[in-house]
Amino acid sequence: MRWLVRGDLDGFFGLALDNLVQLLVIDLLCRTVLEFPSALVYGRVLPAVAVSLLIGNLYYARQAMHLARSQNRDDVCALPYGINTVSLFAFIFLVMLPAKMAAQAAGAADPAHVAWKVGLVACLGSGLIELGGALVAEKIRRATPRAALLSTLAGIALTFISLGFLFRTYARPLVGLVTFGIIMLVYFARVRFRGGLPGGLVAVAVGTLLGWVTGAAPATEAPIGGLSLYLPWPVLPDLLEALADGTWVVYLSIIVPMGLFSVIGSLQNIESAEAAGDSFPTRPSLVANGLGTIAAALFGSCFPTTIYIGHPAWKAMGARVGYSVLNASFFTLVLLTGALSAIVWAIPVEAGMAIVLWIGVVITAQAFSATPREHAPAVVMGLLPGVGAWGALMAKNGLRAAGMGKADGPAFSPDLITAFRGSDTWIHGAFALEQGFILTSMILAAATVALIERRYRQAAFWCGLAAVGSALGFLHSYRWTAADTVVSLTPAWPWAAGYGVMALLFWMAPWLVKENR
Repeated sequence: MRWLVRGDLDGFFGLALDNLVQLLVIDLLCRTVLEFPSALVYGRVLPAVAVSLLIGNLYYARQAMHLARSQNRDDVCALPYGINTVSLFAFIFLVMLPAKMAAQAAGAADPAHVAWKVGLVACLGSGLIELGGALVAEKIRRATPRAALLSTLAGIALTFISLGFLFRTYARPLVGLVTFGIIMLVYFARVRFRGGLPGGLVAVAVGTLLGWVTGAAPATEAPIGGLSLYLPWPVLPDLLEALADGTWVVYLSIIVPMGLFSVIGSLQNIESAEAAGDSFPTRPSLVANGLGTIAAALFGSCFPTTIYIGHPAWKAMGARVGYSVLNASFFTLVLLTGALSAIVWAIPVEAGMAIVLWIGVVITAQAFSATPREHAPAVVMGLLPGVGAWGALMAKNGLRAAGMGKADGPAFSPDLITAFRGSDTWIHGAFALEQGFILTSMILAAATVALIERRYRQAAFWCGLAAVGSALGFLHSYRWTAADTVVSLTPAWPWAAGYGVMALLFWMAPWLVKENR
């Protein structure tokens, strides 16, 4: 197996774009929502992100090469790796923004700096949970049906990835549909352009040209700052100061679930890779993931990393090992030189979003194709919580667009439940389903598989697990804030009771039902 093959170029464009989208979001939200100065973003946060991406991408490339050599194969694809999207938004809006507002209210001289330090602790906590999860993760993976693991990913891929970019595709149809057509032609028809040009490169080049012609680019008036050298430097004194301050304890209700979700998500992606033919050991894969996140915090990034969704899609593109090495090299160069702002200015997101959209389609399809045919209902069951969580997000975005949650507008409150019910929309259920939907998806799909196979006690176990999770507040427990509904980690007794009765029903099923012959 070679370190670089033709398909690695396509894989690189896809993975680099995926990571680039996260970095654009970090750059935008840190400077506008959190009001971090550019010196903090470009001098501390982004160089630390480079360290974490370098560690993970190089490790997973080496891991894939080792697997290929040990099995005498040339088709092994490295696990994709990048910034944890869910934690990114959670840490910005549910940890650092409240910390900044609390520091402002207390009269702190530099509230943004306080928020950054709290974010460092949150990132460190997530990394430690990921590291600890490596000790038990393989047992969890072996005990969980494949349909439960893959359908959860499919729910995220179908909604948070595919539908979001599909909206954007149809909002900018000339750029979006043309580039998507290129991706469909190359990857669904499994053909190549004459001259051997990678389909991903063609899509990005054509999309960039059309973006400038149609006005989608440039996205900003001019690049922020200029090229310079920003070397990563440990921020241990700031991290220790934040730990000693104790402010972070308030945000444990966010840090702990995000760490657990990262472990579960990584498990799902390892299972997805195995379903595609590449069986990587669970424990070292999760250890590397945790170390990457810890390194991010030690050097100044507030954003955990994770094993990415999409391994089957990268493999289908022909990516092997080199795409991961190229990704590490590219972002090390970009993030240590401040070149990100120039890329943001020159290449519109629309130029490459078709690749991400295709990845979402492939992941959703794999949930059905890589599981036993009779488990298809379980896959659908596992899709539903992700779809519901995305619907709740869309509802809340619509309310914010209408002025709710702003300083001069009405706050989110229980009155919304009554208002939505007037149109037969049970928004209370959507908000409850949104909290912990990754776990809910796994549990419902796993229980469905057990019932399909008439293993009633196992179905009862999964529902009992959901009851415990609800009682501890990891599932369905939410509280109101001025502009959102967020996890509260308080007992969600109605849901705990519902799951408990389900568990009792399935446990007693052998005495209550008669099997059809």
